[in-house]
Amino acid sequence: MKARDLMIPLREYLEPDDTLSDAARLLRTARRNEEKIGVKGLPVLDSEGMMVGFLSIGDILKAVFPFYMTLANLGNFTWDGMVVNIAEKAGHSKVSELMTKEVVSVKENAPLMECVDHMLKNNVKRLPVIGEDGKVVGILHERDVFLTITKSMLDENPGNAK
Repeated sequence: MKARDLMIPLREYLEPDDTLSDAARLLRTARRNEEKIGVKGLPVLDSEGMMVGFLSIGDILKAVFPFYMTLANLGNFTWDGMVVNIAEKAGHSKVSELMTKEVVSVKENAPLMECVDHMLKNNVKRLPVIGEDGKVVGILHERDVFLTITKSMLDENPGNAK
């Protein structure tokens, strides 16, 4: 099995000049297969369609929770109004300012075990799948890899007679 066999074809993506508000809206409403259920991350493509980064829900949360906040003991700190205020300001930031620029990806003909290796070694849940032209053709999700692998583990593959 190859990456192209399990990937979800790329339908939506972000651009570097999109705002975080635009990105949040798209992440909440993006299609996964035929369902409009939202996604946890999307590739960022330049005007030529080449991937220049990846933006995830985690990247947006980091924009709302500044790193210096982790340095203090804020267990009893009140957050009322603070998150809303920071979120409103962060919404105007550009995707290019917060996206992950060094993205782990796989070629569409990469074997499934190579994909698992990249996911585990790099602690990523989604892998952009790159076509022969160097452009993103889909996204491989950890859940889809897991479900495929566990079908064999649970002997649910057709043709596996005991």
